[in-house]
Amino acid sequence: MAFMRTVMRSLSVVLVLGCLSSLSAFTQSQTPPTSSHHTIVAPADVRWKTLRPGAEIAVVSGDPDKEGSPFVIRFRYHGKARIPPHWHPVDEHITVLSGTFRFGMGERGDESATTALRAGAYAFVPAKMAHYAWADDDTTLQVHGIGPFVINYVNPADDPAKGRGK
Repeated sequence: MAFMRTVMRSLSVVLVLGCLSSLSAFTQSQTPPTSSHHTIVAPADVRWKTLRPGAEIAVVSGDPDKEGSPFVIRFRYHGKARIPPHWHPVDEHITVLSGTFRFGMGERGDESATTALRAGAYAFVPAKMAHYAWADDDTTLQVHGIGPFVINYVNPADDPAKGRGK
């Protein structure tokens, strides 16, 4: 009987030590990396550039053009703004900061098949999935992901960089 108690105590110690070791490894893997600096961006410091009439874009953090670079960008729409069907080569995480953003999936831009996302809403769009959207009033979005972030229009004539955008 004494032998059995000794074995049970030994097993208990081994189990507790194993759990503590696993917990230690878990908490170490969950600890955020340290950085030599932090960044704060005040609303007045956001630098907007025109993307198309009624639409602006601003890089808040990172480099959306760089392969493997985490980024945060914002889109600001004034009044009615339509975003034609397009896709990105990377996953897109969208958070609506203000206004209402009507969002749909597919290559056709069917307004009746959209979901209204209001301030605080989040949407995830996998890489290469075609989607479209519009805003009827002033709306601001924040998008984050890992670069390169490129907007590929389903219909190349919709690309404002080509000078033929709507």
